[in-house]
Amino acid sequence: MNISNLTNRPSLLGSISSSAFKTLLAGAAAIAVPAAMLATAAPVAAAQSQIDNAVEAIRGISTMKADFVQTDRQGRSVSGVMTLKRPGKIRFEYQKDVNMLIVSNGKSLTMIDYDVNQVQRWPIQDSPLGALLDPKRDIAKYGKLIPTGNSEVISVEVRDPKRPEFGVITMIFIRNGAAPGGWQLTNWVALDSQNNRTTVKLRNHKYGVSVSDKSFTYDDPRQTTRRPR
Repeated sequence: MNISNLTNRPSLLGSISSSAFKTLLAGAAAIAVPAAMLATAAPVAAAQSQIDNAVEAIRGISTMKADFVQTDRQGRSVSGVMTLKRPGKIRFEYQKDVNMLIVSNGKSLTMIDYDVNQVQRWPIQDSPLGALLDPKRDIAKYGKLIPTGNSEVISVEVRDPKRPEFGVITMIFIRNGAAPGGWQLTNWVALDSQNNRTTVKLRNHKYGVSVSDKSFTYDDPRQTTRRPR
């Protein structure tokens, strides 16, 4: 996926570059795991058990809403609300001064920029975010446990070694009995093939909420200038 033709957006809290949105697409922790906490190795059985926990946590989500904060490698942040409906559907609704929307209808990811009336679309499988959305990109197959040394934290790196252009997403789960499978996805770090990094942190999770499929549609700015509400 290539959105390099999008210009930097000075209105987005100073400037949120197009690469930040690219790595969000290239990607789904309340905490960052300090390097000192990383263990040198994990027993195979224990590692597989943790991978299984992460798989169960993702598969256990039917619908979810959460507030998010997206931060690029320069430390510039924007916020909004993420809506998820498995399989395959997601919506990133940004704060009011960010006139942009990202949605997936189950087949493709679409980024809509209402300031420049531009729409761009990519197949879900062309992104590490497919680990969250695409059943064919199951983290049980593509995930690798990153030891944290903390039994309350699971860190899983997902990449397709045969398709490095899809980038890498590292998903962080925190033990939470109220979350599906007992583990809550609290953030991810996405790294695209150009080493552009974006961190997305989630909070105020709500599971099993009613979500209409209309949430994953959008007004095409090439046909109308109104932004969907």
